[in-house]
Amino acid sequence: MRRHGELGSSFAPPAAHGVPRRSDWGTLRRLAPYLWQYKWRVLLALGFMVGAKLANVGVPLLLKNLVDAMNVKPGDPRAALVVPAGLLLAYGMLRLSTSLFTELRELVFAKATQGASRTIALGTFEHLHSLGLRFHLERQTGGMTRDIERGVRGIESLISYSIYSILPTLIEMGLVLGILAVKFDARFAWITGAALAVYITYTVSLTEWRTKYRREANESDSAAHTRAIDSLLNYETVKYFNNEDFEARRYDESLERLRRARLKAQTSLSMLNVGQQLIIATALVAMLWRATQGVVDHRMTLGDLVMINAFMIQLYIPLNFLGVLYREIKQSLTDLEKMFSLMDRAREVEDRPGALPLPLEGTPSTDWTVRFEHVDFAYEAARPILHDVSFEIPSGKTVAVVGPSGSGKSTLARLMYRFYDVQRGRVTIAGRDIREVTQASVRRAIGIVPQDTVLFNDTVEYNIAYGRPGATREEVEQAARAAHIHGFIASTPKGYGTIVGERGLKLSGGEKQRVAIARTLLKDPPILIFDEATSALDSANERAIQAELNNVAEHKTALVIAHRLSTVVDAHEILVMEHGRIVERGTHQELLAQGGRYARMWALQQSSEDRIEEPAGM
Repeated sequence: MRRHGELGSSFAPPAAHGVPRRSDWGTLRRLAPYLWQYKWRVLLALGFMVGAKLANVGVPLLLKNLVDAMNVKPGDPRAALVVPAGLLLAYGMLRLSTSLFTELRELVFAKATQGASRTIALGTFEHLHSLGLRFHLERQTGGMTRDIERGVRGIESLISYSIYSILPTLIEMGLVLGILAVKFDARFAWITGAALAVYITYTVSLTEWRTKYRREANESDSAAHTRAIDSLLNYETVKYFNNEDFEARRYDESLERLRRARLKAQTSLSMLNVGQQLIIATALVAMLWRATQGVVDHRMTLGDLVMINAFMIQLYIPLNFLGVLYREIKQSLTDLEKMFSLMDRAREVEDRPGALPLPLEGTPSTDWTVRFEHVDFAYEAARPILHDVSFEIPSGKTVAVVGPSGSGKSTLARLMYRFYDVQRGRVTIAGRDIREVTQASVRRAIGIVPQDTVLFNDTVEYNIAYGRPGATREEVEQAARAAHIHGFIASTPKGYGTIVGERGLKLSGGEKQRVAIARTLLKDPPILIFDEATSALDSANERAIQAELNNVAEHKTALVIAHRLSTVVDAHEILVMEHGRIVERGTHQELLAQGGRYARMWALQQSSEDRIEEPAGM
């Protein structure tokens, strides 16, 4: 198990906490550069959109002329020639033009939409990998993946609803109001304009009010998803304690909160829809009453009445969905803001400007000495872990660290990897402070066999080759043989194509650990860290792999973290840690001769092993 004293906690510098919530306009400004990479497509799509709306507004105008042209005396040859051949053909062409321009707009703009979605999703993914270990120890995986999923989907929804729906409707509203004001008296424009103003104000106000219910539903959805993912990832623990019903009740509590939030959202949506229809119906009655009166008074033709009715239908059909569109745009902006907040989250550990990489390739003669110089470190300000720790791992030598749980042993490995920065002192590799070089080069120079091995839900070959992507099958098999796992892999029906399952749960603890050893051997870095590398192995395999690890580490700089002292007796130096301090140091024989903490630990472990072996010899 992980050491209690070495787990990341809530302590973090202010920059590591969440970023302030940005406004909707701020979110749009953040999105704009991603779309502006495709500016010519954006401008061309806007041009097609204007063309579609001009054609759409032309349809009622042509319909008016078509109706008025029907006032032809029986037998007049114009009835057969002018009406069908002229106006009907033009009417059909305008209808076709509307659809054609709309499809061209979507076709042209699709690349911009999908390109922006891809770029933002990739940027978020890369940024999450660049965040510190503290963030990943504290995160809720289910909720975070849900935020990313909704954010990417929100980009497409925002563009679709704003560029494809809201903006075209606004353009059409302007054109229609202008036509009504020019062709008829201004009262038609005033009625339409007033109705639109009331409609939009009502829709926006009510949608803003009910947004809190949608946000509450989203939070409940993320909480339920997080709870389900956490429970399924810990499937074995649930089974061990027979807690299926307990987990189901917890999940159902989240689903009940989600149900109540969605019911509130639906109730408020019904109120919104009824109010919208009332405003639309009132405006339509007022417009048609006035137009009908104009026809009766011979101030307007029947075609004018048809045109006004067609304009109102064309305007109010999209306005019927304004509440839904506005709500979806607001929700898309909220989802995008949450994803952007992940992208804006400050890195706890960053490369300094101008940082250079550690020389790794083509430098076999590099002195890979590792030094800890007066290092103080704490995950939490109130609970320091390391106190004035100083030691050296000479290039090509092995130094072992032993001590009770919580003494700070695994923290040394995390600091070498620069998952955290020290509060005082420094850590150097090859004579260079690791804060002055790039993190990537530090991690390329180090290979680790961790205490808790987590594998990808992929094949055995993929997990071993992860140590050096691009390695050949022969190199993978060679590493597997060195880790004493090739025989097991070859004995399975699918061999190296065997899927290891979520987090490697299809493999035993020992098998997972040997896969971890194999991929580290394949990486072949100059510095090695073995954090309880054989803790999950039986005695026979432990001895075999320990001998192999000793051979591998012979010409490398190695840090060995161990509980079992028998695995470190050959180390060039052994450090004994207690409460974050080095209390003893020396070789195995020197520490035994001192008769101190190490000697007592050795005697205790030897007597325990003797008691275990005694029944087998009886």
